[in-house]
Amino acid sequence: MELRCYIVIELKAGKFKPEFAGKLNFYLSAVDSQLKRDGDNQSIGILLCKKKDKIEAEYALRDINKPMGITEYKLTDAIPENIKTKLPSIEELENELIKKEKNRR
Repeated sequence: MELRCYIVIELKAGKFKPEFAGKLNFYLSAVDSQLKRDGDNQSIGILLCKKKDKIEAEYALRDINKPMGITEYKLTDAIPENIKTKLPSIEELENELIKKEKNRR
């Protein structure tokens, strides 16, 4: 099965805050307006937070009409060996971010 849609994933380092849902909704609207083409389905938003309160998350999403989900993540030191070689190092990520920041100026 093919989704034929964009998926927007936002990673937050801390506990879920209701305003995160509004920001993700904003991103989904921008993607649907700027990138989505005829024949594409509505974009899907996934918000990953270190911790969430279920009731708070439910109220935050209640009146949002875009497909969106909130879940918790757990950090682990155990990355499988076959994946480690495919992921960039922290230094490579930092260098790339620095390079992009310099290009913006």
